[in-house]
Amino acid sequence: MTAPTPEPPIRPSGPGFGRSRILTRRQLLRSAGVGVAGISLASVLAACSNGSPTASSGAFDWSAQKQTGQFTFANWPFYMDKARVNGETVHPSLDRFTKETGITVDYLEVIDDYASFFAKIKPVIAAGQSTGFDVIVMGYPRWFPLMIALDYLIPLDDSLLPNFNAHAADIFKDPAFDPNHRHGLPFASGMTGIGYNPDQTGREITSIMDLFDPAFEGKVGMFGDTEDMPNLTLLGMGVEPSDSTPSDWNAAADLLREQRDKGIVRKYYGQGYIGDLQSGDLALSMAWSPDIHQSNISGYPDMKFAVPKEGLVQWTDYFAIPQGSEHPLDAITYMDFVFKPEIAAMMTSWIGAIPPVPEAQDVLKSTGFKDIADSPLIFPTSDMTDQIHPYRVLSPTEQETWDDTFLGVINGG
Repeated sequence: MTAPTPEPPIRPSGPGFGRSRILTRRQLLRSAGVGVAGISLASVLAACSNGSPTASSGAFDWSAQKQTGQFTFANWPFYMDKARVNGETVHPSLDRFTKETGITVDYLEVIDDYASFFAKIKPVIAAGQSTGFDVIVMGYPRWFPLMIALDYLIPLDDSLLPNFNAHAADIFKDPAFDPNHRHGLPFASGMTGIGYNPDQTGREITSIMDLFDPAFEGKVGMFGDTEDMPNLTLLGMGVEPSDSTPSDWNAAADLLREQRDKGIVRKYYGQGYIGDLQSGDLALSMAWSPDIHQSNISGYPDMKFAVPKEGLVQWTDYFAIPQGSEHPLDAITYMDFVFKPEIAAMMTSWIGAIPPVPEAQDVLKSTGFKDIADSPLIFPTSDMTDQIHPYRVLSPTEQETWDDTFLGVINGG
């Protein structure tokens, strides 16, 4: 049987402004380590084959740093609140930061995908030079832990993070891959579970294994990546991803091949899954929670997000300061600023992903954003958060084996 065609992630056609932007950052190009885009972590790290380069040798002296009144921020397109003021595009939260601190922000939307961005900055940091960026956004489960492992990030000074310590959710304060939030602060998150239309499935979806049910032949969407697809499949098999072994990975790949060869999978998707769910071409699909939320408030109220009984995973994008930063004190001042509840709410109202600040929910309620504040896909319930499992964080050597194992499924092998 011909393997389902992988779908390359799409690029947005242009910006949008205003409340609760439908295009989320997770809908942008997600080619980091994804076979359908022709990029693997092994190829990106080829220059590291003679050893893991490190960028620094010793503790960073925060006491010697002075504010300069400026910093440069590298981010994804459409991943910051926007508004129109007198015909000009502005970022209200960034403008508020400058007004309150006097620090100006050179804001650059230069990250199209993590793999190519990392490939650009890696040799610069390894050479002990400045990338020109003082704050960057990097993602868990893959790129943020990798930069920690390579010592490419300046360790943070917790005494400079009063807003984070006062307002961040506990889940973000001591992640296993970055104990005591030593190297970065969370920006925005989303859950990976299952999206479905009850009219198409004819029943509630409660298990990851529903994605493998022959009753839905040709009506199942799977992500064409080596992050979410393998980790969710391992959970469905009853295997904790963070404790999984290469033999578990092979068993998961075999299950995925069986699903593919039986014709259950319609396609391996980048972002197009959401349109096919909306049209009814898919009955159910792996899904990111922000996408289902945006569908619910934009004409598809019956679409559901299932939290499978086996659990789900939660991805997070992180703020970090790269080694060689020329304005680190200004950068960390901004990173802490966004943990003010009103600022977190301002950003969440536009980005539409899970904020790291629970108090933002009350701010949103009080300012008329009830649809966002009341959504469990933006502010998950305790029952949902209890179901979150960590991804498998891989060493570069493990990553090569992992990619080889799962890219073969996507590419028909």
